[in-house]
Amino acid sequence: MARAARSGGAVGLVPTMGALHEGHLSLVQRARAECSTVITSLFVNPKQFGPAEDFAKYPRAFANDVGKLERAGVNSLFAPEVAEIYPAGYSTHVEVSGLSARLEGAARPGHFRGVTTVVMKLLQIVQPHFAYFGRKDAQQARVIVQMARDLNLDTEIVVCPIVREADGLALSSRNAYLNEEERKAATVLHRALCAGRTEISAGVRDALELQMVMRRVLEKEPLARVEYVEIVDAETFESVPRLGRASYALVTAYLGKTRLLDNMRIAPAGADAEELVVDL
Repeated sequence: MARAARSGGAVGLVPTMGALHEGHLSLVQRARAECSTVITSLFVNPKQFGPAEDFAKYPRAFANDVGKLERAGVNSLFAPEVAEIYPAGYSTHVEVSGLSARLEGAARPGHFRGVTTVVMKLLQIVQPHFAYFGRKDAQQARVIVQMARDLNLDTEIVVCPIVREADGLALSSRNAYLNEEERKAATVLHRALCAGRTEISAGVRDALELQMVMRRVLEKEPLARVEYVEIVDAETFESVPRLGRASYALVTAYLGKTRLLDNMRIAPAGADAEELVVDL
């Protein structure tokens, strides 16, 4: 795939693993607004799944996805086979140190190495000017930004807002795993973040206090098994003791066998570190 810059237009890439929902399509819409050519990749990447994870069960709906992309106005679809991306003898990987070690990296060893490796390959194949990712996977997006920066990639990584259902649940392909009862209970992640936002609006700045507030909401839901509740620096993803600079509140929990994550971004309003803007 040669970059469409040869004809003077900007190329946008929206990498996906399929099972497309409105969150993915919002990335396509952003790309269409900013680029003359929009390419979507559809590839379920085996290297970002651990041995106990759900690669075989990951939802696949290729024909349905193609229809959605056609209606969304995508110019090209790149849907390679695994052997095209990882041919026999493949032995090269890309890894971002530090950022990849905590939180999702600790919970899912090797996950970020699989993500950065496949994203690097997609960027090399497509050679886009812009690549679009959702903020729901905030740490993943940050890792990809760091990779692009460190390796002087000629692609700008664009991180786009979370898209939610009417009841607040962040859109995710894994929501399809939830049964009806679990789906209702899954809104607890959003409710926990909203409780944190309320405390921030009331003037709370102590990170541990905010974590406790959000954890209590999660633990009241009997179907939820909390994995972690953290407030971290938006650049390093290291824990912060107090709000003041740009940060994320991160919540992760299992609903049945389905692991869900959500976040909100917290940032100073202008030069005043005590006045904060919260983005869910």
